[in-house]
This record gives sequence, C-alpha cells and structure tokens, in this order.
Amino acid sequence: MGWVYLLIAGVLECLWAIGLKYSDGFTRFWPSVVTAVLIVVSLGLLSLAMRTIPVGTAYAVWSGIGASALAVVGILFMQEPGGLVRIGCIGMIVMGVVGLKLFGDTAV
Repeated sequence: MGWVYLLIAGVLECLWAIGLKYSDGFTRFWPSVVTAVLIVVSLGLLSLAMRTIPVGTAYAVWSGIGASALAVVGILFMQEPGGLVRIGCIGMIVMGVVGLKLFGDTAV
C-alpha cells in the first residue's frame, strides 16, 4: 500500500506545484486554498508511504515523480523548451525512479 500512497502523493505534488503558479504568490484566494490543501494531503500521503518505504527511496521517488511530470507538463502545455537533451534528462529521472522501485531493496 505504501507505493500506492507514494504514487498518489507524487501526482498531488504535481498539482500543488501547478497551483503555486496560479495562486500568484498566494495572492489569489481560491488557488491558494486549493494549493495549501494539496500540499497537506500530498505530504500526509508521503508520510504514510514512509511507514513501509525507506525515507531516501520514498522522497527520491516522490520528488522524481513531481520533477519529471511537471517538466513534461511544462513542455506540452506551458511553452517551455523541450529539446532532445532536456527530454533525455527527464528520461534519466524516470529511469532512476523505476530503478529505485525495482532495486531499492537489494544490496550490491
């Protein structure tokens, strides 16, 4: 169940980061409220995930989900640059997250 919590927390992290943009520095009331709620729920789910997933793995996966997904959203919907090198770097983040999931419990 920890991985489910972590996945949902990562998705919510993406949403609250987008909410930060629309809250305009917390000067717009409803976007600020929604963003604050998403932050609290995301961090709450992250903490639940950390009951069964090591803290380093959980945090790396959580932030990796947010970083890679938001970079893709930025490229697709916010006119951010999407060159080959940038897309390759996003791919490396995704590979790192997948690697932590697949091999996080093994010692080399």
